[in-house]
Amino acid sequence: MSTIGDLGEFGLIGRLTRRLRPGRAVRLGPGDDAAVIAAPDGRVVATTDLLVEGRHFRRDWSGPYDIGRKAAAQNLADVVAMGARPTALLVGFAAPLSTPAAWAERLYDGLDDECRAAGASVAGGDLVGAPEVTLAVTALGDLGGEPPITRSGARPGDVVAVRGRLGYSAAGMRLLAEGRDGPAELIEAHRRPQPPYAAGEEARALGATALLDVSDGLLQDLGHIAAASGVRIEVDSRAVPVPAILGADGPRHVLTGGEDHAFAGTFPADTVLPPSWSPVGVVAEGAGVLLDGREPEVAGWDHFRA
Repeated sequence: MSTIGDLGEFGLIGRLTRRLRPGRAVRLGPGDDAAVIAAPDGRVVATTDLLVEGRHFRRDWSGPYDIGRKAAAQNLADVVAMGARPTALLVGFAAPLSTPAAWAERLYDGLDDECRAAGASVAGGDLVGAPEVTLAVTALGDLGGEPPITRSGARPGDVVAVRGRLGYSAAGMRLLAEGRDGPAELIEAHRRPQPPYAAGEEARALGATALLDVSDGLLQDLGHIAAASGVRIEVDSRAVPVPAILGADGPRHVLTGGEDHAFAGTFPADTVLPPSWSPVGVVAEGAGVLLDGREPEVAGWDHFRA
């Protein structure tokens, strides 16, 4: 079995780029010094994330295809959270030279498939040898002539609502850490999140005043809206959906677990929300986030906290 070291940089580039399918926004894909992406709006939404082996994923828990889908999903979700349509990813891939070439190919298959699910494509990137697998992913998006939906627009009186699964990834990670093999749905949710990519367009059509991707825990991420908007967000735990599959720790997973990449938004009080959006609280005057009238003891994930 050949390794990426056997293929060399340019052999690996050729092997990987042949697996990618350019999307409609890519005017010039891999092969030149830079890619060319259409920006009909005249503005580009851009976001980037780092994924480091042992910190953001474990190769004994997730295969390369799932790692690729997860890496793409968490960046594409950030673009959607701005009310934009994802157009392209740029991927920096670092790995030990002993990494099997087939492993890298499956990683890029995952990146490519997740992009297609969101209407985007991998347009380019970089490769380098490194002691551990690291991915640096930049996602681009187009606003289609509309203003971005930011975190700073929430106003007192707005309703807070969520769209997508919450708590599944955290529950799956706990199962893996305990060496358990089920429920499979939870483990797969940790390995491969399923952001509801339609949420950005839905939120805009509903008149969302603020929107974000829930990546570090619902309470913590709502705190970002509260801080940016200069308001207080009051969450009613009884209103937050807690599926039975999450078990006894379901409420904690739903409120503080990250990496499901659901969406949380604020909407004018008179908004008629469709069933896909669950109201979980209200926006009030003040600061911070309250859970059932009290400050929560634990809010979510912090990348700089041990």
